[in-house]
Amino acid sequence: QVKLVESGGGSAQAGASLRLSCAASGDTSTRYSMGWFRQAPAKEREGVALIYSDDSTHYFDSVKGRFTISRDNAKNTLYLQMNSLEPEDTAMYYCAAGSAVRLYRGKANYWGQGTQVTVSS
Repeated sequence: QVKLVESGGGSAQAGASLRLSCAASGDTSTRYSMGWFRQAPAKEREGVALIYSDDSTHYFDSVKGRFTISRDNAKNTLYLQMNSLEPEDTAMYYCAAGSAVRLYRGKANYWGQGTQVTVSS
């Protein structure tokens, strides 16, 4: 079992930056691919960024060029640096871990509880 706990969400003005963190605990011996997803009110959950077990990355179109995903394996922590925030980025952000194929399809073995990001214009 892996427990994922997100932090770093909050309120920001458009154009500002925030950094989300996701701390993993439990059975961290497996090098899962990990990712960030988000869900806005009345919308379906969507992928934001993925980092695979070989540390290659994939960004979904809405955040390309603005967000950066990274991981610190020594600290078992996943990060999402969000720059040039837009009101459309307002959502609950979730950290997830699983296989690369499952994550790309929006599924995961493990999910965090989420952290809220609110961007005002």
